[in-house]
Amino acid sequence: MTELVHERTEPRVIALQLGPIGTNCYIVHAAGQAQAVVIDPGADADQVVATLEERSLEPVAILITHCHWDHLGGVADLAERCSLPVYMSGQESHVLADLDRFAPADFGPWRSWTVDHALEGSESLSLAGLTFRVLELPGHSPHHLGFLIDGIDEDAELDGVPPILFSGDVLFAGSVGRTDLPGSDHDTLMRTLARMLTVLDNNTLILSGHGAPTTIGQERHSNPFLAGL
Repeated sequence: MTELVHERTEPRVIALQLGPIGTNCYIVHAAGQAQAVVIDPGADADQVVATLEERSLEPVAILITHCHWDHLGGVADLAERCSLPVYMSGQESHVLADLDRFAPADFGPWRSWTVDHALEGSESLSLAGLTFRVLELPGHSPHHLGFLIDGIDEDAELDGVPPILFSGDVLFAGSVGRTDLPGSDHDTLMRTLARMLTVLDNNTLILSGHGAPTTIGQERHSNPFLAGL
């Protein structure tokens, strides 16, 4: 478990590495507030609940970046146990609704779940005192989403804090998302990455589905997959 914060940071983010391939799950809350959002609980709902309880946090929602099993495996257990609404792309929600069909049997058993809020990719979600802008980031999966925090409620201070993008499996530190999976597309991913480099500030913090945090500026200058974009 890693807490990606310093004393002036708003919002606060706790990173957990869950499941057989260590997928990043994020617990996000505004400093001084008890409510929290869980992003991509891919496995081990008990560990997520234990972390919430240790920090005296009350979850209010689950956000899902995309439809791959390692980001979905803990959704049903966590949603049921904590009575949480689930937000996910409406065009990928059928995977969660029939997870046994899409997830590898070796890592099961799997529990399916119904999405409460089907997202299109242009919404603004006000949850736990934070505002998440929903971004369309296709390529690694057909309707992959990202969740961008570039401000918080007006009555809170956000002095010197960079935007934060929960990027799922689109962009990593030193790499990019796979495009050899069903429904993925290399050209689409490259267009998504080029758009990200255009619209996101260099100081935007990238919290991805795997690996360490990075920034848009760092990847712009050092990520070999972004050369020429």
